[in-house]
Amino acid sequence: MKKIQSILLAGLVLFGIYSFVNNKSTSSDNEFEVLTLTPEENPVVGTSIGNKAPELKFKSPSGKEIALSDLKGQMVLIDFWASWCSPCRRENPTVVKAYNTFKSENFKSGKGFTVYGVSLDSNKDAWVKAIKTDGLVWENHVSDLKHWQSAGAKTYKVRGIPSNFLIDGNGIIVAKNLRGNDLIKTLGKFVVKIRTDEEIFTNINECILELEEKLKTAKDSKETKALKKKVAKLKKTLNK
Repeated sequence: MKKIQSILLAGLVLFGIYSFVNNKSTSSDNEFEVLTLTPEENPVVGTSIGNKAPELKFKSPSGKEIALSDLKGQMVLIDFWASWCSPCRRENPTVVKAYNTFKSENFKSGKGFTVYGVSLDSNKDAWVKAIKTDGLVWENHVSDLKHWQSAGAKTYKVRGIPSNFLIDGNGIIVAKNLRGNDLIKTLGKFVVKIRTDEEIFTNINECILELEEKLKTAKDSKETKALKKKVAKLKKTLNK
């Protein structure tokens, strides 16, 4: 583990890999939004991109209270839907696909992915039947069975369904109103790819070769010294 950490550190020192993105992108066609800002240190509670997601706490079909905060540490899709909503039911296969694809993934800010389903049903039996029929296998299904008077819908200013909010492991809203493949693609962007030792070593060796080529055309002794220092540091990392 220490060896891998040293290699990664060396790579960072060499290339100075820092990413600063300072704009929010919005798709006018699909009306979905994704956070590309650096999250604020103390975000306000709200329903906009970059806000801290408001708390939700309602009962499951079995009567168990489930709070949104219980899922802290995971990527969570807060999904507002209902058994009587045809567009919601058509969207459910995509949500199921996303869950099965990403439930065990590691994200930039969160480990694993799940769904917090908030139903706007008023009929419990219809709600439970839809969960079973559509194969919504995650456990976090909640509702106050108040239809459009749903307290959760009011909190999140939901005026139409399906409607959803994607939050990271810190409870920050990073995307919303994701439909179809946009949900899959957005989740994929937040996944952290774990590189193998072989990939890391290959990358370091490529860096060394590139630096050695630059040494051949170094302009002066100062540049030569700097390049040799970098090469030596990387070789030392490989030999640890």
